[in-house]
Parts: sequence; C-alpha cells; structure tokens
Amino acid sequence: MSHVMAIDAGTGSVRACIFDLHGSPVAISQRSWEHDPEPGVPGSMGFATERNWALIVEIVREALAKAGLRGDDILAVSSTSMREGIVLLDAEGREIWACANVDARAEAEVRALAADPRLEERIYAATGQTFALAAGPRLRWLKSHRPDLYERADTVLMLSEWVLYRLSGERAIEPSNGSTSGFVSLGSRRGDPELLRMCGLRDDLLPRTEEPGTAIGTVTAAAAAETGLGTGTRVVLGGGDAQLAALGLGLTEPGEAAIIAGTFWQQFVNLPTASADPEMRVRVNAAAVPDLWQAEAIAFHTGTAVRWFRDTFAHEEQQRARETGRDPLDILTEAAAGIPIGSDGVIPIFSDVMNYRRWKHAAPSFLNLSLEGGARVRAAMFRSLLENAAIVAALNLEMVEGFSGTHADEVIFAGGSAKSGVWAQIVADVLGRPIRIPAVTEATAQGAAACAAAGAGEFETPSAAARSWLAWDGAVEPDAEAHQTYEGVRERWAEAYAPQRDLMNAGITTSLWRAPGS
Repeated sequence: MSHVMAIDAGTGSVRACIFDLHGSPVAISQRSWEHDPEPGVPGSMGFATERNWALIVEIVREALAKAGLRGDDILAVSSTSMREGIVLLDAEGREIWACANVDARAEAEVRALAADPRLEERIYAATGQTFALAAGPRLRWLKSHRPDLYERADTVLMLSEWVLYRLSGERAIEPSNGSTSGFVSLGSRRGDPELLRMCGLRDDLLPRTEEPGTAIGTVTAAAAAETGLGTGTRVVLGGGDAQLAALGLGLTEPGEAAIIAGTFWQQFVNLPTASADPEMRVRVNAAAVPDLWQAEAIAFHTGTAVRWFRDTFAHEEQQRARETGRDPLDILTEAAAGIPIGSDGVIPIFSDVMNYRRWKHAAPSFLNLSLEGGARVRAAMFRSLLENAAIVAALNLEMVEGFSGTHADEVIFAGGSAKSGVWAQIVADVLGRPIRIPAVTEATAQGAAACAAAGAGEFETPSAAARSWLAWDGAVEPDAEAHQTYEGVRERWAEAYAPQRDLMNAGITTSLWRAPGS
C-alpha cells in the first residue's frame, strides 16, 4: 500500500485524486454533475444519490487505471465536499432525501426562524452559522411538506460523510463540514441535539462525531466490488472543502490567514477560541484541526465577473488572443497594469463586504465611466474588477481581525487568481502586507489526502502531513506608497457602494446575490 485517495465532491463536479505519500498528485479523474430542481418546488436543488454514486464509482476506477495501481495499493481514502449539502438515511441505511448546497427551497422557513432575532443570535453564538444555508430550515421544510420522509429519517449526513458511508457503511460526522449544518457546537466541536430542538426538530438525527483524520472503517466488500478499491483500504473522515483547502495550504496555527481566489474569493482567519462575531457579519466554522476555528468571509463572483467582462466587452482582446495564441485574460491584465491605481476613477459595484446576518449585494455595475470609450476604458474597467476583489478581501480581513483580536503578518494567496502577477501585486498593495503564493494546485484534495494519510498512520496528524507536503511558489511584498494611495480608493468605493445597496433594497435594482431570508 503506497498511495492515498481523496474524493472531492464539489458543486459542479466530482473528482478522485490519488496522491503518493510525499503529497504529490499521481492521477486525477473527474466528472461533471448536475443537481436537479424538484418539480413544483421553487428554489430546490436536489442531490441524486444513486446517479452521483455511479459517477463516483467511474472516477475511482478511472483514477486507479490512470495511475497504474490496484485497489490494494490504496492505503486509505478520505473525502471532501461542497458544504451545506445533506443526505438523509432511514434506519436501514437507504438514502431517502438529499439536497445540494445551493438548495434554496426553505426561504419561508428561514424567515420564520429568523423572525425571532434572539433565537438566531443564540444559534449563531453556539454554531457560528445563521439560518440562511443551514440544515435546520431545510429539515423544517421537509417536516411540513414531506412529513412521511421526515418521520422515516434516521440520520443526517453531510455530503462528504455520505461518500464515506457508501464506502464503509459507517455513519459519522466531523466538525468542519458538520459546522455548516448548524447542528455542531463550536465550543465542543460535536453534534449537539439541543440545536435541533431549538429549530423545532427531532433531536435523534445525528450520528457520532469524530475529528478529521479519524479512520472509521474499511471499504466494504460491496463497495470494493463496485469501485475496485481493496477491502483493506481504510476509510477516513475528511471535511468541508474550504476547511480542507485551508489545511492543504498549511493553515494550522492561530492567526494565520489565507485567500483562496477562484470563482468566489474565500477568506479564512484561524482563531484560537470558539468565538463568533458579536455583529454576526462573518461565518465561523470549526477548522479541520482540533482546537482551532476559522472565521470565513466570501467575496462573491469575483472570478465570474472577470470572465463575464472578457466575454461581454473584450472582443478586440479576444481576437488578438486568437491571432497570437495567447489567453485573452493575459492581454486584459497587461493592459490593466498600465492603468494607475484607482482605475481612472471607474468604481466597480459587484461583491460587497460580507454581512452574514443579512447577506446580499447591490446590482452589478460600473460607475463613473468615461464616454471616450476604446481600449483604455476597457482596461480601466478590467483593472477596477481586480481592485474590487482586493478591496473587499482587505475589508473582510480587517473585520475579522477587529472582533477576534488576531493579526496576520502575512496572507497566503492561492487559487486561479494567484497565478496573475499583476493581481497578486494589487492584493499585496491593498492589504499592505506580504502575501505568499503556494505551489499547491490541488489544495482541497490535498487536504483530504492529508487526512487519509494520518488516518492510515503514516503521519501523526493531518496537520503534520499537510505541513510536510507544503511547498511555495513565491512571495510578493507590498509597496508602501501604493498602499497609502489605495486607502483613498477604498473609502471612495465604500461611499459609492452604499447608495447602490439602498437602490437594491428598495427593489429598484436587482441584487447580484442574496441569501435566503435576507
């Protein structure tokens, strides 16, 4: 046995990733998947357990074939997944209902629960979660609209735990992904039946709680026959995708911070205690490391906005890219680098600073455009998107540090956006802090692999595995003068965003995104 496997069940696809015991990826297999709305249920987004399990079987077998390995060569397997998605099992272990993370059917239930602000404050103080995306409102919807299924339900699992259940037959939750259900106490890092009772639910739906990196069983004979894995392969608890990405990036100590910059920008600050924000502005989760917690803030649609701009406005740049064999985003970024700080006065209205209690954003737009048009205006608009992401990241970081008393001397910058030297420099300058760019390209899967390796006994803890595997690709120092200039740009952006938020709240414009019940 010489390798470990991570199964990464994301929102848009599922992957099986095989790593050697030095943390190097050996083979990856992937399938896209879709989540079906339930007919007649607005906002619903179901999770098709049998169809999706069949895809997992395919990619596990394919990854083994790509790596030239037998199932018995896999020492341990762990999993990570999109957070908030849940699967309900009956007493016999059959899946009776499941939903993906983006399921928003429980709008009315969210509003009903949040109508008592003291209840939401108590839930948030205990769990670090609001009702918007938690499991409580979804189970209340099931109780009202599908009472037969609700009464048959025996166990609720997060999607990462469901993957491991299908492999091992064992039911367990762990605190990192379990945090996002709203049923795990921050202080104890364990499932708490009282939290279900507070939501008006049965209190007997939670399985046992174990920490990430805990081996809960081995692959069953039935699962081995389907997947090609060996019956000696250990099945090890992993965790939520964001927390395992943080683990894969080596965030294992209090005060450390990271930005994972992709379609959305996720930010994490490690907290030494289970303390939530008194103003309920950010989410607080259990980290994938014992006795560590993470404040989480999200900048919405940062990567989406960049791709939208490319496809909508950058036709000349796309033509030049086709002629030269280059990426049009590289051409846009080069042009943006020639625009001064502040983007020639263009003010981008896209993601807002996070406000978890009432989570919504103004309508997307650009303010203060010049009528001259042409390539320079496009370059200024594009640069403003890069600056917007960095400004929101800085404000989110400062908000977390303000209530937690932590301070990050440097920030890890990872994900697709970190590949851009121009964007990395903007982030360093806006933050006014050095940023470090890791060489890790599969942080989430590598975090799950670290759990598998620890559960197999190859490392003392997942943290030890993650730290031993971590390598760096570079670092960027901030420019002090640029940082000072950005202070004014930040203030100007905040002043401009506020009335745009008012227009959205008045129903005159349409929000970029808003959480259920907001």
